Amino acid sequence: MTARTPRPAARILLTDRAGRVLLFRFTPDDRPPFWCTPGGALDPGESYAQAARRELREETGIDLDCGPEVARREAEFVTIEGEAVSADERYFAVTTDVTDILVDGHTALEQRVMREWRWFTRDELATHDEPYFPADLGAMLALMEVR
Repeated sequence: MTARTPRPAARILLTDRAGRVLLFRFTPDDRPPFWCTPGGALDPGESYAQAARRELREETGIDLDCGPEVARREAEFVTIEGEAVSADERYFAVTTDVTDILVDGHTALEQRVMREWRWFTRDELATHDEPYFPADLGAMLALMEVR
């Protein structure tokens, strides 16, 4: 069994005032397309909260405090770069009035594999025909509404 690299990551549950959530569509060369929340791996010395704000700014152009961590997931997967990882993902909930997404901060890899984004309602997520992550995103969003 191959050892997996630890990958601490911050992910953002970015919703607009209508309750829709932003997802990016990834189109890797080695697997079918999938959708994912904004976010990514921590930089060395960075806290989860610092990474959440940086990733939000880089991937969407929105610069907001991401507030406290609202969920945590551990997952094993292969990154777009082909690295097997054990991810410790911390989720941050952010609501925004801004729905225009700026991708100027995307890396070359992100520019290649993240060409689409979309705001989804929970009903649209429930019937969407491509996988999205986290797989229980609809339930996570429903819990956020209760808070």
